[in-house]
Amino acid sequence: MTVRRVMGIETEYGISVPGDPAANPMILSGQVVNAYASAQGIRAAHASWDYADEAPLRDARGFEMGRGVADPSQLTDEEDPTLANVVLTNGARLYVDHAHPEYSSPEVTSPRAAVAFDRAGEAIMAESVRRLSQVPPGVNLYKNNTDGKGQSYGTHENYLMRRETPFTDIVRHLVPFFVARQVITGSGRVGIGQDSRTAGYQLSQRSDFFEVEVGLETTLKRPIINTRDEPHAVADLYRRLHVIIGDANHCDVANLLKLGTTSLVLAMIEDRAIDVDLTVARPVATLQAVSHDPTCTALVELRDGTKLTAVQLLWRYHGLAERYLRARYAGELDDDTAEVMRWWATILDRLERDPREASRELDWVAKQQVLQGYIDRDGLDWSDPRLRAIDIQWSDVRPDKGIFHKLRAAGRFEQLVTEEAVLEAVHEPPADTRAYFRGKCLAKYPDQIAAASWDSVIFDIPGQTSLQRVPMLEPLRGTKATVGPLLDRSPDAATLLRELASASG
Repeated sequence: MTVRRVMGIETEYGISVPGDPAANPMILSGQVVNAYASAQGIRAAHASWDYADEAPLRDARGFEMGRGVADPSQLTDEEDPTLANVVLTNGARLYVDHAHPEYSSPEVTSPRAAVAFDRAGEAIMAESVRRLSQVPPGVNLYKNNTDGKGQSYGTHENYLMRRETPFTDIVRHLVPFFVARQVITGSGRVGIGQDSRTAGYQLSQRSDFFEVEVGLETTLKRPIINTRDEPHAVADLYRRLHVIIGDANHCDVANLLKLGTTSLVLAMIEDRAIDVDLTVARPVATLQAVSHDPTCTALVELRDGTKLTAVQLLWRYHGLAERYLRARYAGELDDDTAEVMRWWATILDRLERDPREASRELDWVAKQQVLQGYIDRDGLDWSDPRLRAIDIQWSDVRPDKGIFHKLRAAGRFEQLVTEEAVLEAVHEPPADTRAYFRGKCLAKYPDQIAAASWDSVIFDIPGQTSLQRVPMLEPLRGTKATVGPLLDRSPDAATLLRELASASG
């Protein structure tokens, strides 16, 4: 395999009300979802989420946690009618998750597409904020992962994998990679420790919130490797690797590399192409030590006693990937894989020479330079609360308020995805996954759909006494190529379902 596989990003956004720190975040998050949904003609109580195939307590290690001992935050398969939850015409899910508005992108097949649809989520959230601002005080949203006061919220990645791949292999080879990759994917943070009590600057917003190496939880005792076994696909064939350790990235290059390098490492794991043991001696402590060192010189100790920096460890993975791709494809790489390998080497070169050279590509480097400018100009130190305020403002989704967005508009960052592509991704689904069928059905038959999920669309056909559920357990079916003509010639959902029944019969 290459970097191409079914993948996606789900992002919880920080939320606040100007001048009202005690405002209820669940109510506010519902307002965010409803503001966007109503503007698009979507009723939050209509075309909602289908929970039938959800299984959040199933563990990849071969057991299922009992509901009686699970934390309530883990029960994501229980519908809460008080919370807004809608499916969008681009195939994404927009809903309230743990008191945060969350945008879960549609399934895509390349890192570049993942970047486009992740940025579409930013645009959607910004539109909600704009609409809510018309009734003061409005709501502010932030694409970040911590409020700086001890709370963290996630940016999760999802990768479809072959079920036959032993989960122990995934753990063995991914843990060292995740410990190291934050030198590329970190979004930068003012403060050390979960509550930011210690002054300083670190690479990742998430690393201080991880406590164990492997586990099922996502909001407490956070593990480097999450074991949730909820494939949203044919369970005998696929697993969905649910990655909770990533940061929310604004920079296109960092986001591309987060998805692309991880997908490549997974390909090597699936094909058993990693023949070296890179096991880290103390993974959780090392994860945090690497994050706390913006010089990128902190040493990672492997179980065999080898000591090397995170950058050097990533060079090991890069070398393994080069060897793997050369042996498998003889140098004939698809454009997506070639792009990821090129940027991977370029960024590691720059980090090795001087991390400041990567300020156009990496979030944490760019943010550090801006903060250092304030320190130098105003004589501040890292304990100054003004720096924490700037850290928060960096991720503000409003184009005229967010520091990152203003700098991007000024040409300070390398852009891989055009604004036109992002705007298209706001409304149009990807053409090469089942998200196409989901999104186009929502767009064409909005009043005839009762619910949808990653692996189903449920139709409510006038005159029929029961709902009609169309399963979509193969993520690469339901594409534009396979169902586009069928959708084009079906004026209503009843016709579509008759055509589908005829084709399958």
